[in-house]
Amino acid sequence: MSAAATRPAFPFTALIGQAPLQRALLLAAIDPAIGGVLVSGPRGTAKSTAARSLAALLPAGAFVTLPLGASEDKLIGTLDLEAALRESTVRFAPGLLARAHGGVLYVDEVNLLPDALVDVLLDAAASGVNTVERDGVSHTHDAHFVLVGTMNPEEGELRPQLLDRFGLMVELGTPYDAAQRQRIVKARLAFDADPQAFCAARESEQRALGARIAAARVALATLDWSDAVHERAAQRCIEAAVDGLRADLVMLRAARALAAFEGAESVSPDHVDLVADCVLAHRRRAMPQRSDAPSSTAPQPPASAPAPSREEKYTETTSDSDWGEMPPEPVAAKTVKGVIPLPAKKR
Repeated sequence: MSAAATRPAFPFTALIGQAPLQRALLLAAIDPAIGGVLVSGPRGTAKSTAARSLAALLPAGAFVTLPLGASEDKLIGTLDLEAALRESTVRFAPGLLARAHGGVLYVDEVNLLPDALVDVLLDAAASGVNTVERDGVSHTHDAHFVLVGTMNPEEGELRPQLLDRFGLMVELGTPYDAAQRQRIVKARLAFDADPQAFCAARESEQRALGARIAAARVALATLDWSDAVHERAAQRCIEAAVDGLRADLVMLRAARALAAFEGAESVSPDHVDLVADCVLAHRRRAMPQRSDAPSSTAPQPPASAPAPSREEKYTETTSDSDWGEMPPEPVAAKTVKGVIPLPAKKR
């Protein structure tokens, strides 16, 4: 086995200045039906590092990369039709979707993939199932994975129809704070110098976070959405003038995943506010003029000026660089500390 194959992934809990991306990845890992995470940003902003780090926290640990030149058969798998006719049995050759089951499927420059492949990816990510059909013969298998697609806006955009089908989106930028850049670079140099020692120093934090993800997945079934939560999600989507209702559904799922990660007893409107940005980042439009709207001479409310969310109020006094490192904590803790520190919630 090569040294590259045995090299550990950079610890998720050691990421610095990646709070929005960490949150989105954790939510998608807790509930893969959210539909994947689209990460937009320039080169060198640790997009693939974060995705690979997430995979190391999941039980399967699989990290599968989809090459840009991949065929549909390589992605979904193939069927041996001769064997089906000769032996009346289905012989299935697994594709990348099967290999990614239980882990992360990573697509770099997803905006450069053929639309047909992106459709297949998004269908499988949202449904958790992959079906291969050839000449009346079909095979279906589970395909629960976290889809992470990255793109550089300078190299082209995704069609709006495909953008909307990604559950969450995070826009990354180059850090221009000198202290933060130094912390990121020092951490990377320390990892490159001795990956095993660097990961060993974070092992307890990694185990604790992996356990919290597993516990949150179990807790999803115990959480429901109140009318107040539905109303807040609807308000945020109306303010963003989104098309259709997919944003509402994703926002509710993401809010529930966050509540489960917190160990909260219920989903609250505050959870909706905390996930709204990554749900709406790729769906916002200018507010259209409704045909039943009052006369233009009457005073109109602003199209998109929601009150500051709990997250916005909190981050006014919290540096992004403080969000990336996770100190040890009991798995049963009821509030979020470390990777996603949040103010204490009222029970």
